[in-house]
Amino acid sequence: MREMFSYSIFGNTTLDYLTSFGIFIGGLTLVYFFKAYILKRLKKWAESTETSIDDLLIKVIEKSIVPAIYLGIFYVSLRTLTLSPGFDRGLWIAASVLITILVVRSVTFAVNFGLQASLKESHDPERREKQLKGIRALVNIVIWAIALVFLLDNLGVKISAAVAGLGIGGIAVALAAQAVLGDLFSYFVIFFDKPFEIGDFIVVDDKMGVVEYVGIKTTRIRALSGEQMVFSNTDLTNSRVHNFKKMERRRVVFKLGVIYQTPSEKLKAIPKLVKDIIVKQTDVEFDRGHFASFGDFSLDFEFVYYVAGADYAKYMDIQQAINVSIFEIFERERIEFAYPSQTLFVNKAN
Repeated sequence: MREMFSYSIFGNTTLDYLTSFGIFIGGLTLVYFFKAYILKRLKKWAESTETSIDDLLIKVIEKSIVPAIYLGIFYVSLRTLTLSPGFDRGLWIAASVLITILVVRSVTFAVNFGLQASLKESHDPERREKQLKGIRALVNIVIWAIALVFLLDNLGVKISAAVAGLGIGGIAVALAAQAVLGDLFSYFVIFFDKPFEIGDFIVVDDKMGVVEYVGIKTTRIRALSGEQMVFSNTDLTNSRVHNFKKMERRRVVFKLGVIYQTPSEKLKAIPKLVKDIIVKQTDVEFDRGHFASFGDFSLDFEFVYYVAGADYAKYMDIQQAINVSIFEIFERERIEFAYPSQTLFVNKAN
């Protein structure tokens, strides 16, 4: 029996191989019990909570930590054996590559989980998903690039000269592509700060329309007349943007002018007549109504009210109903609207 255990193969005895195999099987058994009892209960607990952070931790354990433990068990079991320098080096390289992949998977999964969580807060998840595609791809590329640099450095590859060259080249590229980089950073501002989203009606200077697409370089807006307008992201973040989709209520100011020959009793009655008309409208809050000023050819009244919501068609329907009612009541009360006119006084000499 002793001779069988001491029998050597490739520089390791049979007992060494059995010890390595025992460590491997023992490690797998421990992982099995961890998954069957501890991890299973953790998953049930995470499902019963309202927060999403515990769900993220469970996913990371399943997708990355458990595979990393498997890899560690395999690596430790092999390290108990006497290995050739070449095989040992290859094992170290393979373990480094796999660990790097698992770590990057955990990081990218956490980032994507965070971005996906932002969809739940959005009023329009489908349109928000279109915005996420560009930023998700960009973030993944950056994470994998950084991981590759660290991996090569750990494997002994001298990348300092290459990194220095890339740094100098990066400065040159950055100087040549300032506008592109500015639009890229503006894209992040638009994505995270959310001054507007796809589907919002915005006004920028004298341009207005509905946001159709927000890209890494440009934002596209469909104008009211039908054509598509293309803005650079930097132009939008540097401009004063009026977002009517965010409007909770619309303030409306309108004026009326009546002729100077209107009796004072009817002038006093006009504010109440118009107020009664406005108050009868649905989703309208009356603010004020006054005899405001003496115009060149009219006595001017000013009225202010609020319409709930941002729907422009709804506002125009309400204003139309108010205008028609005012016209009808002025016609009934024999109150005349003013219009541009001139009165000529002639002094006849004797």
